[in-house]
Formats: sequence, structure tokens, C-alpha cells
Amino acid sequence: MIIFIICSKRFYGEIPAIQEFLASRGHEIILPNHYDDPSSEDRVRALGEDEHRLWKAEAIRMSYGKVEACDAVLVINMTKEGDENYIGGATFLEMYDAFKLGKKIYLYNCLPHSILRDEIIGFNVVCLHQELSRIGVM
Repeated sequence: MIIFIICSKRFYGEIPAIQEFLASRGHEIILPNHYDDPSSEDRVRALGEDEHRLWKAEAIRMSYGKVEACDAVLVINMTKEGDENYIGGATFLEMYDAFKLGKKIYLYNCLPHSILRDEIIGFNVVCLHQELSRIGVM
């Protein structure tokens, strides 16, 4: 299975162990945009609003291509600044693309208690409760 890992930059530190586990089970992993340079957005934002807008638009386009190329997305949703199981705007958009394209959507943790909860439920997500071995078995 080809799995696109999506999450907030804040959770990039969780990715290596998850990637290693999934790869050991034969899955191919697509990493998040700018995973190799997580501070790139801050540098572009400092250049001005127009530059940041263009950069963000390109990142959204890149994500769509990655969603198209995968069989499933894995959302790493941890606690961020007190928000349990946090899913931000860009991650939500990637989940929406996966839903529209008929891809399987896995949540590392349970559903967030946020304004987007009902929409996320509508995506027919699978909550893994951190049990990565459940991917591809269901």
C-alpha cells in the first residue's frame, strides 16, 4: 500500500518511527510537503504576503498530486497547544482530497473535538488509536 503521511509540522518528529514501522510491513511512504525543510514556510512568510500566498498555493497543489498517487492517507493527529488530536487546515484539505478521490483515511488517534469534527466523520475515517498494525488489514 502507498501511504501519504499528513500532519502539522509540529508532529514531524513522530514521522521517522511511524515511517520505519510501516516500511517494515511493506508499505511505501510518501512524506509531507517540505518535510525535509519544515522552516521553509516561515522563511517565505517573512518575504511578504504575496510570496507566502504563492508558496502556500503551490504546496496545496503538491499535496493534491501526492494524494492522487497514494492508496491511503495517514493523519498523525497529536496534541498541539492543548488541542487533543489536532488537525489543522492544510491537513483537513488533504483529507478532503483523499475523500473525494476515494482513498482510505486513517487517523493515528481519535477524532478531534473541533469545528471540523462532523466533516471529518463524514470522510469515513478509521481511528487507529496508535495501532499502526491495523493499516491495510481492515
